Amino acid sequence: MPDIVLTTLNARYIHASIGLRSLLANLKELESKAEIIEFTTADRLQDIAEKILALQPRIIGIGVYIWNVLQVAQLTQIIKLLSPESIVVLGGPEAGHPPYRVNLDAADHIIVGEGETSFYQLCRTLSARPGSADRIIGPVLPDIDTLRLPYDYYSEQDIQHRTLYVEASRGCPYTCEFCLSSIDKQVRYFDIDSFLNALESLWQRGARNIKFIDRTFNLNTDRVIRILDFFLAKSPPYLVHFEVVPDYFPAPIKQRLAQFPAGSLQLEVGIQTLNPSVAAAIHRRLDMVKLQENLHFLQHQTNAHLHLDLIVGLPGESLESFARNLNTLTTLTTGEIQLGVLKKLSGTTINRHDLVHSMVYSPLPPYEILANDLIDFPAMQQFKRFARFWDLLHNSGNFRGSVTLLWQDTDTYSGFAAFSSWLYQNTLSTWQISLRRMAELLFHFLVEEKQLPPAMVADSIAADMQKVQGRRLPPIIREHTTVPLRKNKQKSSSSPGKRQQKHLL
Repeated sequence: MPDIVLTTLNARYIHASIGLRSLLANLKELESKAEIIEFTTADRLQDIAEKILALQPRIIGIGVYIWNVLQVAQLTQIIKLLSPESIVVLGGPEAGHPPYRVNLDAADHIIVGEGETSFYQLCRTLSARPGSADRIIGPVLPDIDTLRLPYDYYSEQDIQHRTLYVEASRGCPYTCEFCLSSIDKQVRYFDIDSFLNALESLWQRGARNIKFIDRTFNLNTDRVIRILDFFLAKSPPYLVHFEVVPDYFPAPIKQRLAQFPAGSLQLEVGIQTLNPSVAAAIHRRLDMVKLQENLHFLQHQTNAHLHLDLIVGLPGESLESFARNLNTLTTLTTGEIQLGVLKKLSGTTINRHDLVHSMVYSPLPPYEILANDLIDFPAMQQFKRFARFWDLLHNSGNFRGSVTLLWQDTDTYSGFAAFSSWLYQNTLSTWQISLRRMAELLFHFLVEEKQLPPAMVADSIAADMQKVQGRRLPPIIREHTTVPLRKNKQKSSSSPGKRQQKHLL
């Protein structure tokens, strides 16, 4: 039986916690006494407690994030009621950055900041002198040069069925007030040779779906080139994901990005806002000339699947300003545009705008904004439905061509907002709308509300749906389409990037 259990509740099974594996990798002589066991937020808390306590651990370390903090708080209470002698240690972003807006009092210890050094030292202290450690363990910044990399702790099951998270650096030089990464303004790099050796080991074991969690991957050109060259030397299929800043793509990086084959590269581009005054107010750098130039390059000269982020609710930004942001981005890219809602994360400085802009946030995770001086609560609710439907129709790639019919005679935001309002009025739901039902609803809106020719609409929807093998067209589409039903071009499971592939077809 392990003396130490490391656990967390992931948002989905496909996510494998790099944090737990990094803690285990740096337990030194205590590693042989520790074990990782992961769950998801869909698991019942009693079942989780049963499986953890069945191992009879003395120390239970739990990773706490914005998506699981409510459940972790309850799980901690259950564990302490059933096994008061078990020592529960919480760490991670939602435990490590006060103020705590969820009651974590049941925990024995809370680690603030990066946990590798602190957790190891705490476990040693608890072994030598039980009860002698402080409840709140202050931040201790690990020496990144001495940390042991965690990638050997991904199992064969992880490699075959889950996304593998890796990091080549920590920290971010930017000071965006809504982001936790702005707390650690100094970027620290892992030794590039050791990191690439670890990547090679993962590759040899079969890893093909790799996501970098570096906040600003494309900052250091020399390091970026070595990492990109590593993947360019490999044969597809594979999918590698990087988070990049939009205004820095030197020629050597552009040259390499253009070489990646279709379906192998995903870039998450943090836009957030295109309004210069809003960006300045939250201490976010915005160079519109470089941004547009680089997005044009990424869209037209690479095969990268683009995932751009926009945030609604930023202080000083109206819905009209947000609409202009979305309209502009849809002229620059056909990639995914993730429409997010501002969150008030503990440890950030976004709260300095609360009084001036009447910012009202939900007291419950994920602490999303409910209203401010420019967007009232009903309008914010309407936007959240807009964002949900946008993800289902635009970002999913399921209606890549036909969704553009919604705004062919108007701007993107206005056209989609009209459909979003109509869709909610007719379904009273943003969930549990099947693909076939959504196709029918889209057809009816375009034909009955937009007065578009039924055959043209049916042909467009049919073309979108038949890109994935095995899909059956709804009767209303089959009735009006003028093109023959054809064999589908591609199975959705042909590569690690299923969603990305639909955007390429």
